[in-house]
Amino acid sequence: MSGPTGRRLGRAGIRDVAAAAGVSITTVSDALNGKGRLPDATRRHVREVADRLGYRPSAAARTLRTGKSGLIGLTVTTYGDEPFTFTEFAYFAEMARAATSAALARGYALVILPATSRHDVWSNVALDGTVVIDPSDQDPVVTELLRQGIPVVSDGRPAGTLPVTAWVDNDHEAAVTDLLDHLSEAGARRIGLLTGTTTDTYTRLSTSAYLDWCRRTGQDPVYEKYPAHDPYAGAVAADRLLARPDRPDAVYGLFDPNGTDLLAAARRYGLRVPDDLLLVCCSESAVYAATDPPITTLSLKPRRIGTAVVQLLIDAIEGLDAGRPVEQVIPTELMVRTSSQRRPPRTTISPPRGPTGR
Repeated sequence: MSGPTGRRLGRAGIRDVAAAAGVSITTVSDALNGKGRLPDATRRHVREVADRLGYRPSAAARTLRTGKSGLIGLTVTTYGDEPFTFTEFAYFAEMARAATSAALARGYALVILPATSRHDVWSNVALDGTVVIDPSDQDPVVTELLRQGIPVVSDGRPAGTLPVTAWVDNDHEAAVTDLLDHLSEAGARRIGLLTGTTTDTYTRLSTSAYLDWCRRTGQDPVYEKYPAHDPYAGAVAADRLLARPDRPDAVYGLFDPNGTDLLAAARRYGLRVPDDLLLVCCSESAVYAATDPPITTLSLKPRRIGTAVVQLLIDAIEGLDAGRPVEQVIPTELMVRTSSQRRPPRTTISPPRGPTGR
């Protein structure tokens, strides 16, 4: 069946794109796959035409032509074989959504891999590359992938000497220092920390920044550790922290749902937030804008990180990373809400006195 112009209806092919763009089939292929030495204007023109026609490269044809599957993986290996569904947490969900969109925009599909330390669980998936979130030092999955020549980009600066292809991270030391200063300026005199038991970069750098701040300001550290993948353990740790004889008057929680755990624990102990206890937690969840009171959160900008790790990974897969930076630092944002703003003392203003003697 044909349309009014006589062109067959159906999915546009590479020849259709070449004809509409006024270029060769080779130029279309190079423009869409990031190959060749084409002017940027030509690449943009070809991609615009391809988008307008609804052209999508055939995955099967690309595999035969290039030996690549068009699949990239995303996984968390930090927690080993613990029962941990990382996509249920707001940070990972936001990051994965952005990574999926960034991959599709460049003709790749993202595969969410199980959180496991056993590479053989998903070794039968033909991956062109993998994003690994917060790998530990000497991570066995990363080590095996790199041994096989598969590019690995890390969400988080790799610990130790793990030779990942590239990494994207936040400046955790600066972020923690700034929020501790914020709590101190709000009147906190003993700031506590809820942290994790793992040695991943995020936990390690954030905890170190807290301890350094305590040393610099002369405060004794007050903190509790728990397995971050276990939300029930987080609630118990929040209770332990507020039950201490040296109970803090402000707390920063590294994980979600530390904010709601601390708020519930404060109520059990009769502590008012923010009058008696200031709270901040690291989370991407919108729920904290609606708690009573709203809780201040630190955002690690997972959407920006998800986009950045995929761009770096695909550049490495396609050999476009030569001479480009392979380390990116994404700024954080402190979303200040009522929980970390102690009310100033109420000032009573007396009415002016009249003249004396009358």
